[in-house]
Amino acid sequence: MDVGHWLEGLGQSNPVALAAIRVVLLVLPILVLVPGLIWLERRLLSWMQDRIGPNRTGTVTFPSNFPLKFLAGKKVRTFGLLQPIADGVKLFLKEDVTPSAIDKLVYFLAPFLALFPAFALGATLPWASTGFMPFTSIPGPYSLLTPVANVEIGILYVLAISSLGAYGLVLAGYASNNKYSLMGGIRASAQLISYELGMGVSLACVALATGSLKMPDMVMQQEAALWGVAEHIQNWFVFTPWGLVSAIVFLICLVAETNRAPFDLPEAENELIAGYHTEYSSMKFAVFFMGEYAAMFLLSGVFAAVFLGGYNLVPVRWEHLADTYPAMAGFYGAMAKLNYWLGPLWFLGKCAGGVAFFIWLRATLPRLRYDQLMSLGWKTLLPLAVANFIVVALYIVFTSLYGPAGGWGAWGGATLVLVLLYLNIAAATRKGPLASPPRRIALVDGTEAPASLREREQVKT
Repeated sequence: MDVGHWLEGLGQSNPVALAAIRVVLLVLPILVLVPGLIWLERRLLSWMQDRIGPNRTGTVTFPSNFPLKFLAGKKVRTFGLLQPIADGVKLFLKEDVTPSAIDKLVYFLAPFLALFPAFALGATLPWASTGFMPFTSIPGPYSLLTPVANVEIGILYVLAISSLGAYGLVLAGYASNNKYSLMGGIRASAQLISYELGMGVSLACVALATGSLKMPDMVMQQEAALWGVAEHIQNWFVFTPWGLVSAIVFLICLVAETNRAPFDLPEAENELIAGYHTEYSSMKFAVFFMGEYAAMFLLSGVFAAVFLGGYNLVPVRWEHLADTYPAMAGFYGAMAKLNYWLGPLWFLGKCAGGVAFFIWLRATLPRLRYDQLMSLGWKTLLPLAVANFIVVALYIVFTSLYGPAGGWGAWGGATLVLVLLYLNIAAATRKGPLASPPRRIALVDGTEAPASLREREQVKT
């Protein structure tokens, strides 16, 4: 009996056991990958900033009398791979200091509220194909394993769960009885409200174009022909004009959602000591970081599923190529099966690429001022996402009425009108009165003071 039939039988006889398997396949890799993500960030940051980084913890030195002669006296370097494990042990054994004047219930509850949404977020992620196996009409085993819950409101569920993470930050700042921590929690809530709107509208563009809120449906629609014309290439939404705009807006909001640099204002150490987790130590302090890295990884998975074809390695329609070129059908068929069976690996790779992007931003960009952060969310990202939503709606309506040519014409016309409108508004804003008149400062030679200054000195004497 193959795995697919065994899982199908298990689901009919014991659905609770199948649900438990789904949950374990989601939660266990996240717990295992979080230390690896911490190591990846420290290594990448050291490489990008020309530093050494962790490179010694985990090095194994074999004695000169080791029985295996090719290992005797040799050093096996792991490039500091065990450093996150050592840090975890240190935090676990570190003294747990609890301030006296705190709200104890909320104080101890806040770290778990910050960690829980990260795991609940992955429940709707399709980490492998939920369709039929290549060149067959047989459902594969992945369709019974992923996602954990294929709810009707998939994207809305993602937005709702991701916004819950701010509760942990706000309550941690409030319960700590520390003014700097409270300020960090308030910043986290204001930042969340600002960027959740842009994120929601950018995802609404995808939901409007696909007609579904489920992420598995969005991934399957990206397997269609590119723009309905290029039959050999998949229609990943990032390759479409409206999808590219939505992807850019969503990606920026994603960085702000996870409180990562350059949007890490809730924990700005040069302003707020350590922000909302200033009064936390030991494992409670570590739980906040576990939630942050898990959220980075899983939200990168949402981006991959919605805009980058999900579990597909490359945007190529292998089965269509096999039908079009029978002479190469064997090669294309093998690639289609490889793409299907290793889908979880490709999906994890895209998630890791998203985490590398987060790290790259941290190593490259300085932290924004708070007014710049709010202005970017309200004055740029939200209007851009709303304008893109209008363009997508017009494209869908005109495509249904006049075909693809009418849709593309409507898209181009709407885009031109919106660009001209933006340029006129920007020009009108620049022509308005300035908050303060411009001032010019002229540098002079100190040996020869201006006449007015000489006169003042004479009056004083």
